[in-house]
Amino acid sequence: MISKRWMIIAGLIAGATLSGCGQSATQTRVAQEQAAALEAREDLRTAIFAAGCFWCVEQAFDEVPGVLVTTSGYIGGSVADPTYRQVSAGRTGHTEALEVRFDPAQVSYQRLLEVYWHNVDPTDAGGQFCDRGSQYRSGIFYVDEEQRGLAEASKQALQADPDAPKPIVSEITQASTFYPAEDYHQDYHQKNPLRYSYYKNACGRADRLAELWGEKGK
Repeated sequence: MISKRWMIIAGLIAGATLSGCGQSATQTRVAQEQAAALEAREDLRTAIFAAGCFWCVEQAFDEVPGVLVTTSGYIGGSVADPTYRQVSAGRTGHTEALEVRFDPAQVSYQRLLEVYWHNVDPTDAGGQFCDRGSQYRSGIFYVDEEQRGLAEASKQALQADPDAPKPIVSEITQASTFYPAEDYHQDYHQKNPLRYSYYKNACGRADRLAELWGEKGK
């Protein structure tokens, strides 16, 4: 059976691939060089979050001051170098996720956790929004014990908050190997704004987040 996600997304990917994702070769090369320079900075830290479609998660974190590099990809599975088709079919155990490189002098991990919670449906154990299956499960993947403690504290605070949605089923898991997704997935919301907006609205993401989190939801 063809999933709702594939009905929405198949044309978007095909269009983005045919159009070269809306960027010239020069623009792509400059962006890659800038990203490489940022990745080389030793003062940056890494955080990894899963909240359904990585296009949407990337947009949310790109808007946060102090977040300098975001990479859509896959984490938590058993197959090395998985492809998008493998992951989206639920064949590898991975989930779509976002790797965030941030400057701790500009933004704290606690702030990133706040952004995460307000961009996820933490009550949904079967996927996120129109994206169903464990490959779209939500979760926080900590890279060290400090992050684990902060993530667990943030989850406990939500569980104790009478105004927060319940139950909180998003998992907190130690990060395993993160595999970057294919190039056409990176910065999708910037390269293909019309296609991205169509997907996000059709998937019901914005409406559900507003229902869960009010004005804080994206």
